[in-house]
Amino acid sequence: MYAEFSENLVTGNEMIDAQHKELIERMNGLLESCEGGNEKLTAIKTLDYLSDYTDYHFKAEEQLQKDIEYPGYEKHKAQHEVFKQTINELQEMLQEEEGPSEAFVEKVEENIVKWFYVHIEGFDRSVAEYKFMRGNNERL
Repeated sequence: MYAEFSENLVTGNEMIDAQHKELIERMNGLLESCEGGNEKLTAIKTLDYLSDYTDYHFKAEEQLQKDIEYPGYEKHKAQHEVFKQTINELQEMLQEEEGPSEAFVEKVEENIVKWFYVHIEGFDRSVAEYKFMRGNNERL
């Protein structure tokens, strides 16, 4: 199951939307690296990049929330921590296995790709709505 950037994922903030697109590309790259079966090194490198870029993206997103005094900041940040923990678990899985297993791919699809959609459509869009309701003409 590959990810795709769609209108449902648009927050209206060019920087955040561009970062979301980059994250989708990296998720898809990770899934592609798993198709060869024993592409362990490629999967590790891709997952490491996804981890680093996720940290970068979450910091930017959380700073925006602080800037607008978003009341759901702590809850949103907790969701980011869940995602980062999943990345760590996936890194451990890859280290322990000979290559990306079926269980690994299922975890990526369920806990990375699906989580990402749910998170943006729920949490990230609620931040955009909050900012809009505060009288800002710009979305997020």
